[in-house]
Amino acid sequence: MSELNGNPATLKDLQSLALTNYGHFTSMRMEDGTVRGLSLHLDRLVRDCRIVFGVELDRERTLNYIRKAASGVTGVAGLRVTVFDPAIDMGRPSNAKDPHILVTLRPGAAMPPPPLTAKTFTFTRDNAQVKHISLYPQLRIRRDAQLAGFDDAVFVEPDGRVSEGGTWNLGFVDQDGTVIWPEAPVLPGTTMLQLQSLDAPKQITTPVRLVDIPNMAAAFATNVTIGVRCVSAIDDVQFPPNHPVLAALRDAYVSIPGERL
Repeated sequence: MSELNGNPATLKDLQSLALTNYGHFTSMRMEDGTVRGLSLHLDRLVRDCRIVFGVELDRERTLNYIRKAASGVTGVAGLRVTVFDPAIDMGRPSNAKDPHILVTLRPGAAMPPPPLTAKTFTFTRDNAQVKHISLYPQLRIRRDAQLAGFDDAVFVEPDGRVSEGGTWNLGFVDQDGTVIWPEAPVLPGTTMLQLQSLDAPKQITTPVRLVDIPNMAAAFATNVTIGVRCVSAIDDVQFPPNHPVLAALRDAYVSIPGERL
């Protein structure tokens, strides 16, 4: 199901999104009409709209479009809000100042998925703090990782600092049970932000370099689709799939109440 500004989206409506691919989005997991971190998702849409389009997104109007699209939907669903200007011209992207709201729904997946393996690549996402729709670089590197026998990619800065995964935030657990969030250019994921707000376990944000990875006790991926997902290997470094801190993080995240649409 797709709605643009509250009305069924047509092929013509979506043509510029497919051909020009300029805009930003957020993805949510809706469970019986509630969304964990709904306010954070709306904050992201407003913030990114200022950066991408230079205009202020109407927060309440956006929420009303989400409510309308999700009306009557029960159970678990993936809900994506994409902000783009259908009138954009590739030659004059500076004229794109009338962002529209596209809301799409799809079935939700079970959470968490099985452990994943990741291969490291030197790469920095353009405008890393924005959840923009230009996903080609990440998908190309994800494809390269899969062709090499891994599930996904982990990005590493040219200076050796580990940053994030293909479409997820990356975290580690050190030998003392402290959760380590890499300090590097990363997307401020809503799931990561919610986990960082927990009182326990102890958490810090600090640079993590490639040479530090073998010293970690566990690694995990996190976003709204996967929750807290174990990373069982990064390159040739193996991690246990059932570390107790990961189980505690997963349970704590699932217990965070959703916000009603």
